[in-house]
Amino acid sequence: MKRLILLLGGTIISAIVAYMVLAVTPLVEPEWVNANIGQPGIVFLDLRTPSVYKKGHVPGAVYTSYKKDGWRVKNVEGIIGMLPPVDQISTLIGKLGISNEDHVELLPQGKNSSEMSTAMRVYWTFKMLGHDRVSILNGGMNAYKKAKKPSYPLETGENTPLAKTFRSDFRQDWVLSKAQVKQVLDAEAVFVDSRKGDQFYGLNKHPKAKRLGAITGEVNVTQNRLTVGEKRTFRNKKDLRKIMIAQGVPSSGTVIIYCNSGQSASIDWFVLSELLANNEARMYNGSMIEWSADPAMPMEQRIIL
Repeated sequence: MKRLILLLGGTIISAIVAYMVLAVTPLVEPEWVNANIGQPGIVFLDLRTPSVYKKGHVPGAVYTSYKKDGWRVKNVEGIIGMLPPVDQISTLIGKLGISNEDHVELLPQGKNSSEMSTAMRVYWTFKMLGHDRVSILNGGMNAYKKAKKPSYPLETGENTPLAKTFRSDFRQDWVLSKAQVKQVLDAEAVFVDSRKGDQFYGLNKHPKAKRLGAITGEVNVTQNRLTVGEKRTFRNKKDLRKIMIAQGVPSSGTVIIYCNSGQSASIDWFVLSELLANNEARMYNGSMIEWSADPAMPMEQRIIL
């Protein structure tokens, strides 16, 4: 009888662990990360600086440099922050020890909403490649370190991943060209500008942008409004929906989100597409740097000094 109870107990525990591995949402909390350390089929991908990573990271986590490893590149036209060739980014992912069967958990620093945008951009890249097994630590590593006493485990040093094969299933309709964005604009779709207000109104611009102003007819939802206290943890879905509705952003239908180079916009896209389930929300990778470089593309400067 005792043996049967032990066997049943072990089965129940295994089932709970399996459920925690499978029950993954776009955002997961520190408790989920802690519960899944060492689980097969989960790759923790640390997006912080190498020195911070080496001083203490989630056990088993591997490091990637968002800026240096090739997650974004300059294209032949000189536009920065663009998506790399599919075979190039697929090779990078494989070298990080990630296969198509793995679930990827992204771990940004999480000091503020801007730091969270690196994880959103990498998340978008995985989804664009057809890999849906990906999520982000809500609040980043700052939240993990503060989550519980005694503290959740950390390890020092670095982990060298065993390279795997990653094959993309490229979602072409997720990557909009400038011409496609112009077509959508002519069809009176909703455009969301995630830049700071001074750039939205045309008072200032990104150093790489060629013109002041914004794409004609859009609304401004800066990415920091979507996090609690404009920091790192996302607001709940109910409040996020209220914010979007208040700004005139519909809960369904075609919505195009842009910023300067396709990074800040990834936060607004993540909220609309992944948290609020608008499957027609799209991020414009080239964003204002590409758009403003073409004089034929319409722009609006709301305040002219």
